[in-house]
Amino acid sequence: MELMLIAGIVLLVLVVLWYVMTYNRLIRMKNECDRAWSNIDVLLQQRYDMLPNLVNTVKGYAKHETDIFTQFAEARQMASNARKSKDIGGIGMAEGMLAGIMPQIYAVAEQYPDLKADTSFVNLQKEIVSIENQVADRREYYNAAGTNWNTAIEVIPANIVAATMSATRKDTFEVSVAKVRDAVKIEF
Repeated sequence: MELMLIAGIVLLVLVVLWYVMTYNRLIRMKNECDRAWSNIDVLLQQRYDMLPNLVNTVKGYAKHETDIFTQFAEARQMASNARKSKDIGGIGMAEGMLAGIMPQIYAVAEQYPDLKADTSFVNLQKEIVSIENQVADRREYYNAAGTNWNTAIEVIPANIVAATMSATRKDTFEVSVAKVRDAVKIEF
């Protein structure tokens, strides 16, 4: 009888210890996802703040290109709204729209030699490209952290602990540019 009581207590202690260790591991993983997203969010805000300057510089030279500037304003507003609501999927969609518009803005700039020589335009362009590269790197890290989190809360037996803490899946941050993904049509 005494042996059964000791075995029961040891088993209970082991279960509690497992629960606490699993809970703490999940909290660290969740915090890592949040930190990774926060790093992306800071870069996106920097870029969103710079893009209007770039567009306004181009606008000064190419006043008749209103369609591109309207598309840009819509994409930027969509991104801003998605950021405020922390909608990662919406941010990905807005980023895809911006990624499709930026080459058009740069193409307009190519038509104006004075604009291409404008140092503020060149500097803005370089800074935006630098930030885009940083966002891509951090997106990869965030998606890896999110995938690890999603896996951790779904596997048995950690999903039991995850359920007690109301853990939910993290969305991955995917940017798709429809024009890039469209098939190239070659006609002869």
